[in-house]
Amino acid sequence: MKVVLDTNVLLSALATRGLCEAVLEVCLANHEIVLSEYIFKELRRNLKSRLRLPAAQVDEIIVFFREKATMVNPAKVSADACRDQTDLAVLGTASVADADCLVTGDDDLLELKRFAGVAILSPREFHDRLR
Repeated sequence: MKVVLDTNVLLSALATRGLCEAVLEVCLANHEIVLSEYIFKELRRNLKSRLRLPAAQVDEIIVFFREKATMVNPAKVSADACRDQTDLAVLGTASVADADCLVTGDDDLLELKRFAGVAILSPREFHDRLR
């Protein structure tokens, strides 16, 4: 299954043990993770600002995900597709990848439920579907 993991899921998986970590582990072992440069930029920024990780550790994390994920360039998405304009690149990533699902904790994305044939799921919904 092709899975786009939003930045908030990746960040939570790296910051704490729990559901997002379990989702990441399952995706690494059994699914194709699809990411974009936009998601990497967000991840890099948040690893530095929120988790306050040193630059060398941030670089290691980015390299790890670049090796494990399929990279795509987000499709252009209409500005009215989502309430939060900063989420358009995430939707474009899922769309161009023809992903099976986008896993996110972002309420603006979750309220869409589907976009361009891609299911938009919370980490809990994704985890429960795998059972």
